[in-house]
Amino acid sequence: MGQTLTEKILEDHLVEGDLTTGEEIGIEIDQVLAQDTTGTLVWLQFEALDLDEVQTELAAQYCDHQTYQFDFKNTDDHRFLRSAAGTFGAHFSRPGNGICHNVHKENFAAPGKTMLGSDSHTPTPGGMGELAIGSGGLDVAVAMGGGPYYIEMPEVVSVRLEGELPEWATAKDVILEMLRRLSVKGGVGKIFEYTGPGVESLSVPERTTITNMGTELGATSSIFPTDENTKDYLERLGRGDEYVELSADEDADYDDEIVIDLSDLEPLIAKPSMPDNVVPVSEVEGTEVDQVMIGSCTNGAYEDILPAAKMLEGRETNKTTEMIVAPGSKQASEMLAREGWVSEMMAAGVNFSEATCGACIGIGHVPASDSVSLRTFNRNFEGRSGIEDDNVYLCSPEVATAAAIKGEIVDPRNLADELGDLEDPGFEMPDEYTGSKADLIAPDEAPDDELIKGPNIGDVPLKDELDADLEGPNLLKMEDNITTDHIIPATSDILKFRSNIPKLSEFTLSRVDQDFADRALDADGGFLVAGENYGQGSSREHAALCPMYLGVEGVLAQSFARIHKANLFNFGLIPLTIDEETYENIEQGDNIEIVDDVAEAVRSGQEEFTVRVNDDWEATAHLDASEREREILADGGKLSHTKKHAEGGDSPAPADD
Repeated sequence: MGQTLTEKILEDHLVEGDLTTGEEIGIEIDQVLAQDTTGTLVWLQFEALDLDEVQTELAAQYCDHQTYQFDFKNTDDHRFLRSAAGTFGAHFSRPGNGICHNVHKENFAAPGKTMLGSDSHTPTPGGMGELAIGSGGLDVAVAMGGGPYYIEMPEVVSVRLEGELPEWATAKDVILEMLRRLSVKGGVGKIFEYTGPGVESLSVPERTTITNMGTELGATSSIFPTDENTKDYLERLGRGDEYVELSADEDADYDDEIVIDLSDLEPLIAKPSMPDNVVPVSEVEGTEVDQVMIGSCTNGAYEDILPAAKMLEGRETNKTTEMIVAPGSKQASEMLAREGWVSEMMAAGVNFSEATCGACIGIGHVPASDSVSLRTFNRNFEGRSGIEDDNVYLCSPEVATAAAIKGEIVDPRNLADELGDLEDPGFEMPDEYTGSKADLIAPDEAPDDELIKGPNIGDVPLKDELDADLEGPNLLKMEDNITTDHIIPATSDILKFRSNIPKLSEFTLSRVDQDFADRALDADGGFLVAGENYGQGSSREHAALCPMYLGVEGVLAQSFARIHKANLFNFGLIPLTIDEETYENIEQGDNIEIVDDVAEAVRSGQEEFTVRVNDDWEATAHLDASEREREILADGGKLSHTKKHAEGGDSPAPADD
């Protein structure tokens, strides 16, 4: 039996285990990346592990979330990150140079490589044949120090593409169609491998739009084979020598198959407030639009902005609709500017932003109250835009631009009929990707060789070993699909404390319950209870670290998002799965006791745990964990575990993901 492309890359990097679905494997990591909201902890943890130098082929540190530097705390973080990159041997991308995934794609991503990144959209370069996985920062720190990355072998699902995209349909519509079919939970435990004759009709930038937003499916990663389109793209980047031909064997055996006929697709849109709330644009036509934004790591490349510029040539945006372009990289802005497209868009009424993630996480360009915002971003979780009860829709640049012209949601095909002279702008790449590299500092150019820590940069707190007895109140009961944005919001007033855990912890779950942090501290221990898909969204490990700092001992949920579950292990919080009946019967404030000797049960491999509630009734909870995860949990988290084994002369054992 032949191999899938995923299996080929994993086998080439395999250091432990075998490629059996559901079994633990350890893989060698070639590249790592971090961004500024997660990177400070990555480097503080790297330092805490007493590691001296990056051991991966390449490490890159990007500053892309807090680029506006609202006060000295943001700027101090960036200075610390520059000093860490110089001290330990990583590339450093200065604030304003662009979003990590876009800049990495332009400069470093390569076929056949493995990458681990402390950002959930790390799988973006899967469109270039790189197997990239998002994780918590502590996993990145260990991998950067040369340790294998451990993961449960995912299912590999073939997404067979047939046909070609018709006019006005785009790559964004491909991934929106996937979300419409599968939901935000449909990719958990899976890698989506795109196959079939339709693949060759898509350029690399179109493919990376799909792999980027595969994260919204909950997928471990997404990947495309390489072909002449890949080679062509690398040559346009000036990196043609990095091309490697990669594909699945003709007789490869997949765990499942999904078939999408590209020719059947039409312009789609995700309604508020979930990426899987997808309908044809025609179903919501006529909805007035107050704000349009083109950008983000999903649709912020040169190729994404150019169609909007062409649609606006000789036109103006509607007087009631504000339109902003937030490029994915400074290179995209520079190229569009040199070709005259920036001035063309400005003349049409468009405002250009710095190349940043900002608006995607509620930093800048926050929508007005009781308004509608159309964005080409990847997430529209309620409140993520920076205002509660927002109305954010997700769509392609073409649909967004059509709305900016019309002042309301409109199928661009209908707008073209109405205007008479509006044509599908199509998809176009430049002959050559040019642009200055002044903001990308290589390790041998680094101006720093020691760490520079401002007053807001603290130490990483450690948790004690797991106790035999775990008991405490249910501090908060939550519904399904609680995101890491709910657990630790990413707005500018909060994000600046990412390097100051005691202060940051004050905001834990404030979007769900403003009194949570005080109540947790007063309780001196306790649990969280949630429904399905707890912890979806961003990879931010602060969503596990801050509850740990407040004394939370564990989470009882009906199911967990992949990265967040790994982060709970990494910071010593026990993640127990409960059934729907147990979830329904536990009330906030109930006393919860895990009857077993927890520490011994975890180490011994026990899977079922007895949970006693208010001394009135009992239920069974499950711990789904490998031997490695159990040791990490029992030792109080991955940092404590790794230091313990290093001091004892054993090799560190990174956690699963």
